[in-house]
Amino acid sequence: MHIRLVAVGDRQPSWVDEAFSAYAGRLPREWQFRLDSVATVKRSKNDRSGNARDAEGERILSRLADDEQVVLLDERGRQLDSKSLATRLRGWQSDGRDLCFIVGGPDGASDAVKQRADFTWSLSDLTLPHGLARVLLAEQLYRAWSLQVGHPYHRA
Repeated sequence: MHIRLVAVGDRQPSWVDEAFSAYAGRLPREWQFRLDSVATVKRSKNDRSGNARDAEGERILSRLADDEQVVLLDERGRQLDSKSLATRLRGWQSDGRDLCFIVGGPDGASDAVKQRADFTWSLSDLTLPHGLARVLLAEQLYRAWSLQVGHPYHRA
């Protein structure tokens, strides 16, 4: 199984790139974990139409394979503790399909992306900056893997 993150936003602060790379580099090589960035669509200040969100959604969907498992990161999703994530990740792995996590743009994910998702996961009740969500995802994937293999990283 290969795992990747498709995230809207092509420019992140250096601390995001450094922290994300640090955790992504710890993930098992067989996952071939990678980040696919999608450019943010330019928005006008007062545009509430959702056109930018929908255009970003089309860009995201164009990068997905038909048989790929899709997990949308969204504040309205289901929250998981680390052990539950490790269990769910084991299930995704046994399914045999590649796995793709999605972080939408500033206005969230389009309805089409939400419909395509096999699971919607909330990292927190807090609203997180998109860069921090990337880092948190990579760290939690590493923690879930460490739980699966009995690595001492997770001590709780």
